[in-house]
Order: sequence, then structure tokens, then C-alpha cells
Amino acid sequence: MRLESGAFQGAYSFGTRFEEGKGSNPEELIAAAHAGCFSMAFSAGLEKAGFKPQRVSTNAAVRIENTGGGFSITRIDLTTEAEIPGIDEQKFQQLANEAKEGCPVSKALKAVGDIRLTAKLVSS
Repeated sequence: MRLESGAFQGAYSFGTRFEEGKGSNPEELIAAAHAGCFSMAFSAGLEKAGFKPQRVSTNAAVRIENTGGGFSITRIDLTTEAEIPGIDEQKFQQLANEAKEGCPVSKALKAVGDIRLTAKLVSS
């Protein structure tokens, strides 16, 4: 598989999904898109609220399970760690949750139903 932008090119097959094959799979690409979108939305929301993020790092883990009627994505866990001078924990959590709800990829993935966020504020 090769992305139109040229940013990624690599193996992509059934073996990379459920077996030990090397390469990517749809769930990994969804996770990367979700983590990137969340980080962008969070950074934009922080700046709009008057904060200058020093660092926002987000990982997403996509869970795929056989739900009886076939395989489904049943949960996505977003984990973010951010360095934002001058913000308190309550405002940090508020803006993180707004980003989770408002990023376009989160909106597109509403059918998953269970998108969990763990946000950690770290000091520099």
C-alpha cells in the first residue's frame, strides 16, 4: 500500500492484522489518524484558550474483536501527555475532552461508541 502523499508505503495484508506478518493494517492506520487529529485539535483548542503547548504527544490503541457477527472495532483508547505552562488540571482536562469530542476523526468514529481518553499534564 502507498499513500497518495507518499508519506507511507509498506506491506498491508491480512497477515498483518491477526497474525505475525510485517506491515500495517486498517486498525493501525485508524489509530494513527485518530492520535494525530486529536493532537492537532487539542493544540488548537489550547492556543485558542490562551495557552502555548510546549509538547503534545498522543497514542491511540484500537481494539478489534469478533462480536459474533464478525469483527468490529469495539474501543479506542487515546492516551495523551502534554506540557502546557500556566494551565491548571481542571482546564487541561476540559480542553482535552473538548478536543476528543470535536476532532473530525473522533466524530467519524462515533460508531465505535467507546472512545476513552487518558490525559496527563506534565511540567517542564
